[in-house]
Amino acid sequence: MAACSAGSRGLFGEAVRAVLGSWPVLQIAVENGFGGAHSQEKAEWMVGAVQQYFQTNSDLEQYEVEETLLGMMNDEFDTLVEDGSHSLIAQQLCVLYSQSQRGDTAVVREKIAQLSQKKYNVKANVQEAKASDEEDESSEDEAEDMDCEATASSSSSAPSVSVPEVTRNDQEEEEEVDGWTVVRRKKK
Repeated sequence: MAACSAGSRGLFGEAVRAVLGSWPVLQIAVENGFGGAHSQEKAEWMVGAVQQYFQTNSDLEQYEVEETLLGMMNDEFDTLVEDGSHSLIAQQLCVLYSQSQRGDTAVVREKIAQLSQKKYNVKANVQEAKASDEEDESSEDEAEDMDCEATASSSSSAPSVSVPEVTRNDQEEEEEVDGWTVVRRKKK
């Protein structure tokens, strides 16, 4: 959209940075290096890419923004977003883009300030758990239990995510509770 002013582009850029910066899924992916050694750079690129996506496509629908966000998270961070938060993020981006195009700078700046206060502290605790078979205590029989907690810096509370512990035994394949089969490498 060539008709939008440099001021509204800059303001929308700030809004995109605030929205994506307050998204716990993206923060977890960056802080835990899901995108590799350059996770932070990928998050910065994502801000610019989303901003450009809005400016080069007229009349974007929310579902289009959702699909773009899901694709970026999958491609850049190997992360599947299954908590539905991408819908809220896409909705916020669409509303803020519309407001910035109409010139509602006060409303957009207020929302940016709110989102900046709503930053999440993301902490992942990785603990080793001993296998139930104590005869073979090699490192191959140990599993990692990862608890991810996202807690809001503001007064609101955020959900806790806990990944269940998986213990390994001498079988090459195990049927998990959810129906998936885990295939492991043979011991040498």
